[in-house]
Amino acid sequence: MSLELAHSLNQRFQTLSDIEILRELAKLYVNKIVFTTSFGIEDQIIAHLIFSHRIGIKVATIDTGRLFKETYKTYVQTIEKYGERIVCYFPDRDDVEKLVTEKGPQSFYDSIENRRECCNIRKVRPLNRLLQGMDCWVTGIRADQSENRTSMQLFIWDEKNLILKYNPLLRWTFEECKDFVNKHDIPYNPLHDKGFVSIGCEPCTRAIMPGEDFRAGRWWWEDKSKKECGLHGQ
Repeated sequence: MSLELAHSLNQRFQTLSDIEILRELAKLYVNKIVFTTSFGIEDQIIAHLIFSHRIGIKVATIDTGRLFKETYKTYVQTIEKYGERIVCYFPDRDDVEKLVTEKGPQSFYDSIENRRECCNIRKVRPLNRLLQGMDCWVTGIRADQSENRTSMQLFIWDEKNLILKYNPLLRWTFEECKDFVNKHDIPYNPLHDKGFVSIGCEPCTRAIMPGEDFRAGRWWWEDKSKKECGLHGQ
């Protein structure tokens, strides 16, 4: 697998719908494809497509231990609506205990290095376990979420994780996402109605003001160019 594979799939599937592509990928990568959800509005759309059309793609999530109560509510509502299993991955207990014991519960505010250490323990390492044995990773990335993502393609080769990544909502706008969930009565995180657009861990996420950058609500105390958690880049 390589960049050539991603390029080939971008050409091969360019006329297919999101549902058709997901179905084709499920056939190509039987038991080797996973969709990761954090229960944001984009992820709820993809989960809806997979679950409502009975597409054979594993759906998984990472519980960092610092999520909003609203996120857990959305998690429960999703299971109840579709009656499907979402596989949950947690950070390693020993890693979290060591971090909090040595640096306290809010070390991520002290420096970029400390924040990345927390993200690595609570997100990246669980993701590494989640992706083991997988050949294709479906994500809810949209191009307008950050400057890093504007030049992405639907299919990309993730060199860091050595996996093919498919971004079905890449060209969707936030307004299109809201319209879709309303039209199809999809449960979504109520924080989206309070100015939260990108929702992660509770201590590291705030609502944004009109006109602010999409990622302004994530790690708002840091320089804009540093705002990635390590799941999709640094």
